[in-house]
This record gives sequence, structure tokens and C-alpha cells, in this order.
Amino acid sequence: MTRLDGRFPNHLRPISFDTHFTAWAEGSVLAKFGNTHVLCNVTVDESLPPWLRHQSKPHGWLTAEYAMLPRSTHRRSQREQRWPKGRTQEISRLIGRSLRMAVDLEALGERQLIVDCDVLQADGGTRTAAICGGWVAVNLALRPLIEAGNLPATVLTHQIAAISVGIVDGTPLLDLAYGEDVAAAVDFNVVMTATGELIEVQGTAEKAPFPRAQLDELVDLAAAGIGELVTHQRRALQIQ
Repeated sequence: MTRLDGRFPNHLRPISFDTHFTAWAEGSVLAKFGNTHVLCNVTVDESLPPWLRHQSKPHGWLTAEYAMLPRSTHRRSQREQRWPKGRTQEISRLIGRSLRMAVDLEALGERQLIVDCDVLQADGGTRTAAICGGWVAVNLALRPLIEAGNLPATVLTHQIAAISVGIVDGTPLLDLAYGEDVAAAVDFNVVMTATGELIEVQGTAEKAPFPRAQLDELVDLAAAGIGELVTHQRRALQIQ
């Protein structure tokens, strides 16, 4: 099966991580997965939210906020000015949960990392692009603190990446664009470490139940894609 954009079923879209994309954030990356572009900015806050202060065993925190700009899609969407929609909150929590697996919160000390993920252009897979770009931005934000001796290098525990997979017209596909996502009979988002350990699997049968064997096939397909993504991440950070 050849896809609408010419890819084979097990191929990623063109991937890039443009580092230091904005001037003022401690860590900044523009993650591009084909026509999906997500800006990930990390702020290092030297204070904690009130509910985490004065703990008997101090530790830091990482939180994420996700948003789609009004013209990130074909039609203008309203800004979420009063409170975020349920979908926005769910994606923000997914990004936060995933990236907390990348950081030793005790070693972080009484600091908070705030990861802002803003979708500039959406064509499917925005949450997985945000997780991948967010991991690169977290690394950039913590590097100066590690180099200055304020944090141990072990504060970074795992390399994290994520990708979407699904079944369209009976064929398992990697890294779904929007046109494939809306047509998928089964739709998954998979978050893993660079060493192949699972962090989160979000999956839904959109049209009919599917067999366990297809679940395993999709997770294997996601693992292969994540293996490629971690190489792109490391190349962006100039890590061997």
C-alpha cells in the first residue's frame, strides 16, 4: 500500500527538530512531523507550585500545557480563553506524564519545569510530536544547570519519544497524517523509552473490535518508528 503522500506503511513523515527556535525560553524546539509543526518551549521555574512546597522529602516537578493556535487547522478555531477543553487537558496531562519519566524529580531539587507545547500547524499526531519535541527542549533547558554543576547529569533518566499508529483499510500504518487518522478503524498513540520500555499506550477501536494480534503488530510498528525518532532527537542535540 502506498499512502496519499507517497510513503510506505512503515515510513515516518519527514522529521526535524529545530533547536533554540525562540530567544528567551531556557529550552526551545520546533518539532516538525511532515505538515504538523509544534513549538515546544521549556521554562525553568526556581519555585514550586504551592501544593508541592514544604514537603518532608523535597523534589521538583514537571508540568505541560498544550494548545492549538486558531489557524493551525483548515478552519479557524476559537481560542480557549476561559478554560481549556477536555481534549486539551487530556493531551496536556499525557505530555506531562510522559516527560516526567525523563527526569529524576528528586535530583531536580525544588524547581519546576513548565513545558508549553503550541501547535502552529496541525496535520495529525500533534500530541506525539509535542512529546518528542518536549523531550529535546527539556534537555536543552537542563544542560546549562548540569554544566554549571547545579544539577547532576543523572537528572535526565530516560530518552522519551512517541508516535501514532493505526489501521486504515486493513493496513497497519505508522505516523498517521490527519486524512489517515480520521479514516482509521483502529487508532493508537504509543509512548516509549529509547530502550523500548512502554510508558503509555492509548488505543481505540473506532469501527469494530480488533484481535490481540493486531495490538501486538501495532506496538511493534510503533517501536520501530520510535527507534528512528530517538536518532533524530539525538542528532538534534548532537549526542552520539
